[in-house]
Amino acid sequence: MNTVGTLLVGVVFGLALAAPPGPMNAVIAEEAVLRGWVAGTRAGLGAATADAIFFVLAYLGVVSVVRSVPRLQTAMVAVGGCLMCYFAVGAARGARASFRPTSDDEPRLAEGQGFRKALALALTNPFQVLFWLTVGVGMLRPGELDVLARLPVVGTDLAGTLVVATGSPALLGGFFLGVLSWITLFPAGLAAAERRIETVAPVVAVGSALVLAGFGVFFLVDAATTVLSW
Repeated sequence: MNTVGTLLVGVVFGLALAAPPGPMNAVIAEEAVLRGWVAGTRAGLGAATADAIFFVLAYLGVVSVVRSVPRLQTAMVAVGGCLMCYFAVGAARGARASFRPTSDDEPRLAEGQGFRKALALALTNPFQVLFWLTVGVGMLRPGELDVLARLPVVGTDLAGTLVVATGSPALLGGFFLGVLSWITLFPAGLAAAERRIETVAPVVAVGSALVLAGFGVFFLVDAATTVLSW
């Protein structure tokens, strides 16, 4: 596949990773509807910054250390669960607060908190860590990936149709371009919807709180179960 095709595959891959509902999108959504597009995008940049950090660590081989220390993985799961529950409480309170602060200083503070909140969650998000321990490392290694061959049912028939080179700058660049596209367009759409329908803000804030709480409890239970099995 040529460079442009590999780049486009990377973009689609980045979008596919960033778009599904989860803790990161819950934070982005909360910031976007309560404080506007800029705050939502900054929260997204916090999550993307964590991806960039993991990318560098994976490139240097440091990420493999986490894989070799199971108790470190369990500790990260527990910390991530605690953070998600903590931020879920903040999201629930945000649903009751005023949608847009009026003080000139408050929006800047809120936006900065959104970036730090998303960054802290992403760095301790077991799903994100697991991605870079597995798929992320695979993207960095020179080789080939038959994208459609792994699809259920039709994978055999489509094998060889879409083969991309892993470890290529085009694939990695496209991946981060896809992530950046999502964290820009997603909060823009939510902010625009909130301006047209006032009830969007509390609904999204409550939904964000529920998503964060759900993932937080799940991770805490998982960590506790692992500790009890030691």
